[in-house]
Amino acid sequence: MSIDHWGTNPTDLLESSLAAIETSLEQLLAMDPTYWRTSQKKDYLAKAEKLQALQAALTLRVLAVSGDIAAETGDKDASGWMRAELLVDKGAARTQIKFAHAVAKYELVSAGLAAGVLSEAKARVITKALDKVDADPVATGEDLVLAEKLLVDYAAQMTAKELRIIGKRILIEVDPARFEEAEAKALLAEEERAQQKTALRVWDNHDGTIGFDGVLPTSIGMRFKKQVEAWAQPRKQQLVEKGAPLPPWERMLGQGFARLIETIDPTVLPRHGGDTTVINVVISLEDLRKELGTATLGFDETNGTTITAAEVRRMACNATIIPWVLGGDSEVLDMGRASRFFVPTQRKALRLQQKCCQAEGCDMLPEWCDAHHLDPWAAGGRTDLKDGVLLCPHHHRLAHNAAYVHERLPDGTVRFTRRS
Repeated sequence: MSIDHWGTNPTDLLESSLAAIETSLEQLLAMDPTYWRTSQKKDYLAKAEKLQALQAALTLRVLAVSGDIAAETGDKDASGWMRAELLVDKGAARTQIKFAHAVAKYELVSAGLAAGVLSEAKARVITKALDKVDADPVATGEDLVLAEKLLVDYAAQMTAKELRIIGKRILIEVDPARFEEAEAKALLAEEERAQQKTALRVWDNHDGTIGFDGVLPTSIGMRFKKQVEAWAQPRKQQLVEKGAPLPPWERMLGQGFARLIETIDPTVLPRHGGDTTVINVVISLEDLRKELGTATLGFDETNGTTITAAEVRRMACNATIIPWVLGGDSEVLDMGRASRFFVPTQRKALRLQQKCCQAEGCDMLPEWCDAHHLDPWAAGGRTDLKDGVLLCPHHHRLAHNAAYVHERLPDGTVRFTRRS
């Protein structure tokens, strides 16, 4: 059957095809995949992946020639209509239209999408890599053609993430002799720019939390990521082994970062403000002994932050703060006794005596635990081995939480009970 592109047949075909797609999807949605055989689920997922690529190919073709939609309302592109009629954010719509024009430039990418062998995610990666090649002053038109062919071929064997890595170095694949030195120079320039972009912002949210964000060079940022993950992973492993539900990974990373900060040895840090790099806490003797007292993190309320006495007592178990305990006349009664900290030898002895967190039912490894004073240091307790107990961060917080009481059982474990 011949089709008159300016007649009514294309419209009829478009409407009937869309109606058939909608009907088929409705029929599938009426089914319960719980009762599908494993082979049917696999078959559906495989075909759905191809159908998504075909749908993306058609949508991008339409967007690439959607200038007439924009012309109707006098907009720069179709994003205005998409915002008004489809409730698509203009930023997202413009990104999609830009992607459509990028795909239209590359014949093999367009063909791969239309054949259903190239996903939209992979097409985005490839077009981004090719645009970078196109803008490279050293690369030729032939290099661009070969880079497109290589990337489309790689797409059949790689995920989008793997393809992105290859895409960054595709010119090396095209011609190592010409582009290896150019890549090295580009990387050096990138690293120098990264040093200039390095930044960190820290602010008080005034809700018991400190907010921060920043940018680090890749080499430093990856080390930071690995160290934070190293502190977060043991907690995750403990929960997995117990069959307990896992909190969001972002929260676990935040807790890991907190542990990283708490375990830094202040004696190896540079001096800050004329003093060793430690946190000073000012607290009255009365508040220190009270369950619900408060303290100032810093030297004064103007430049400091208020925290609970319970948090001070928890922090006092680690060698990361100096508590300035004030009497009624603001007389300095104690500046942090040296014996307040469990020294390395004592910690090793505790490690030998106590194989894990001593809270009843907890088996967190001793390497991830704090040394806690059962007889609180703030109340005059001594830093003796018989009074020391290893507690994981969670139970260490409970030990200083006024809502809980704890007692040492005959077998040496510590039982926590919520106050009635």
